[in-house]
Amino acid sequence: MIQVWFKAVPFDKATVTLALESGVDALIAPAGKVDEIKALGRVVVFAEDEVDAIRLESKADEEAATRCMRSQGKVLLRLGWEIIPVENILAQGEGLGVEVASLDQARLAAGILERGVDFVVVVPEAIHDLKAIVAALKLSEGRLELSTARVDAITPVGLGHRVCVDTCSLLRTGQGMLVGNSSAFTFLVHAETEENPYVAARPFRINAGAVHAYTLLPRNRTAYLGEVASGREVLIVDGQGQNQGQTSLAVVGRAKVEIRPLILISATCGDRTGTIFLQNAETIRLVRPDGSPVSVVALAPGDEILCRLDVAGRHFGMAISEEISEA
Repeated sequence: MIQVWFKAVPFDKATVTLALESGVDALIAPAGKVDEIKALGRVVVFAEDEVDAIRLESKADEEAATRCMRSQGKVLLRLGWEIIPVENILAQGEGLGVEVASLDQARLAAGILERGVDFVVVVPEAIHDLKAIVAALKLSEGRLELSTARVDAITPVGLGHRVCVDTCSLLRTGQGMLVGNSSAFTFLVHAETEENPYVAARPFRINAGAVHAYTLLPRNRTAYLGEVASGREVLIVDGQGQNQGQTSLAVVGRAKVEIRPLILISATCGDRTGTIFLQNAETIRLVRPDGSPVSVVALAPGDEILCRLDVAGRHFGMAISEEISEA
């Protein structure tokens, strides 16, 4: 993941405080202000003279930046960089950062060679874009293609251990996690954002399914729901309107595993069939193609819901090329 740093030079306490509240990974500051900033929060702070910064004006500058990156482990390109020289340096190794003065520049830097630079340094002039830059580079995982599946059957199956994933974020209608018995066919399980006559909404929670199920994580990894724990990042996916497929990250506050009555839902998308075990309760919902939540209690054969299709085959959560069948 690309890191977002803030250049607190010249030092200004108000902008430093905003940077810390925005969730930057590090700051660059005048040497005499490093300890003062560290006293404000647990954050990495580099003295200005600790970071080698180069302005690209010639081929010689590009070569110097490459040497510095290899020998020092990182190098920063000042404003005025262009894509081709950055591509040339990126191809030589890791540890490249660039200064950015806008959200558009940050997005551009994040997409170079389909990999992006290793870190961007937001200059003070772009302080008003800082939160948007952090959200775009650190919270978003891009957009996933979602498909429409048709429900085949809903069958009560008895008791089992299910996992409630309580995040440190307040989710909104349409959002949830992708979960399924196969990593190749996952269902969008909706967060508990909706009110009902019996239980208050808990918009931080996804009652995600049985402990053995796969859930899609950031960076195209998966985990069993039973492995999800406090402090881990999970992938939140939106099912509504123009945001459909848009992803973001959420930190797990806790994962509650409890024995509850389960139902088995089977659905078909094209020539593929997927299944998921969910708690048999009104508050557990899947997502219709229009982004609206539908309770598993109200779900019926023939209803359409959102899912994601992928290739089968995972090894310790990473996609692999392997013939595999999961039933």
